[in-house]
Amino acid sequence: MQRRDFMKGLMAASVGAKAMLAQQTNAVAPSTPPPNPTAPGPVPWMRGLSEIKPDAIRQIAPDAVAGTSTRFFTNTQFATLRRLSEVLMPARKGYPGAIEAGAPEFLDFLIGASPREQQSIYQSGLDRLDTESRHRFGKPFASASAEEADQLIRPWLRTWMTDHPPREPYERFINVAHSDIRTATINSQAWAAAAKAMGQQPPDQGVYWYPVDPDMKREGEKACQNTAPRHHA
Repeated sequence: MQRRDFMKGLMAASVGAKAMLAQQTNAVAPSTPPPNPTAPGPVPWMRGLSEIKPDAIRQIAPDAVAGTSTRFFTNTQFATLRRLSEVLMPARKGYPGAIEAGAPEFLDFLIGASPREQQSIYQSGLDRLDTESRHRFGKPFASASAEEADQLIRPWLRTWMTDHPPREPYERFINVAHSDIRTATINSQAWAAAAKAMGQQPPDQGVYWYPVDPDMKREGEKACQNTAPRHHA
């Protein structure tokens, strides 16, 4: 009888101790945060990413962005090209000239991206045109009058078939530059805007000679400054 009572008391004490221990554990056990996720890897496309440092944000001056300058021709060559463009393709009858259309700036970009042979033709041609102006008139071609420029350019103008310009380098330069200046002008936004304002469509094809007329039949005649531009298909 005493032994059985002893065993019952021992079992009750054991159960009570477990219950108290469980309550005590629940009361004091702190909650642990979940483990941080680990990045997969290493994988090939993640190698070196930890060493990359972004560039510091720099302040850009507005003038450095908006400034414009020639990229290929020298200052003297570009000034010669501008005067040549002004003489060969002036503003007339509501249409802009080469200067207003930005043809010299466009050709500076175009020739700068052209093959080396084309670049050499333009560079040597502009240099020779300026040299001849200084020799004959004592001034750079950029300062030559329309009559002086006419004397320097007219003897070299030729009638030539498309894609078959003259072969002599300087003669080739004068005639190719004439065609390039005209093409750049009539294909400009300023030309299209002028044509639209007058209710006309920009011409798809045409050659406008003023004040220099390359017509072989008129080489011996004195050009009239008020002569209307001629249109050749």
